[in-house]
Amino acid sequence: MSVWIGLALSLVSAVAVNWAYTREHAAAIGLPPLSARRPFASARALVGSRAWLAGFAAETGGWLVYLGALRLAPLALVQTVGAAGIAVLALAQSGGHLSRLRPRELFATGVVVASLVLLGLSLVGTHPSGRQPHVGAVIIWLGACVGAAAIVTVAQIRLTRAVALGLGAGLLFATGDISAKLAIVGGPWLAVVVLLIAAYALGSIELQAAFQHGDALTAAGMATLTTNAVPIAAGVVLFREQIPGGARGIMQVAAFATLVAGATLLDDRRAVAQRAGVTA
Repeated sequence: MSVWIGLALSLVSAVAVNWAYTREHAAAIGLPPLSARRPFASARALVGSRAWLAGFAAETGGWLVYLGALRLAPLALVQTVGAAGIAVLALAQSGGHLSRLRPRELFATGVVVASLVLLGLSLVGTHPSGRQPHVGAVIIWLGACVGAAAIVTVAQIRLTRAVALGLGAGLLFATGDISAKLAIVGGPWLAVVVLLIAAYALGSIELQAAFQHGDALTAAGMATLTTNAVPIAAGVVLFREQIPGGARGIMQVAAFATLVAGATLLDDRRAVAQRAGVTA
């Protein structure tokens, strides 16, 4: 029962956080250029905006609910349910009318919803469990996340700027989420709180910068999917959270795979250019 309560809390968190992203997007597009490479100047600009602070307050509330979910359910399962936030973004961007979304965006939303259905079916009658990870593996994993975030932020890669920055933000948020799971374990793992704070702070600035280059669904959608996909893998690899056997295991793996696949559908250059009023 505790696992199901944890997953319900994860869903509440996803709704709150992704609704907050739409408020932050509306505020960020009116601010001076933001960048994680100028964290203090960017932070000052953000906290000077009352509209942005209101959205950030809602995001913080959602994150506190997320911590409760982590105490009750395995990381991989919590993050998979958290991917439902992409549906919130889609509804907000379409003004409640999904017909206003481009077919590719609508399909990406459907892919994520399908992953949640598969996950729910895979959990019936199971008792998920996991173990504490090895320190060396954690250092390598988190270091890779931070390094990859730096690369996609600085390097000229073949992605729209909104997607690249959203990906960087997602990697930093994933670093924070994995650190949060470790901190909840307690003991020596409390040392990761420093990394947790730094990762969330830089990730927040990165996401606001992404908002200035694209719409909320493109930027926050990529961040949300990355934030969930990386910890899902970490849950299985680092925390050794067992996947059930048989048909349930197949459905759970399919749920994880469809979630990751949804991320590839959000790099739509034509949609970003059309909304920005420029040529892709």
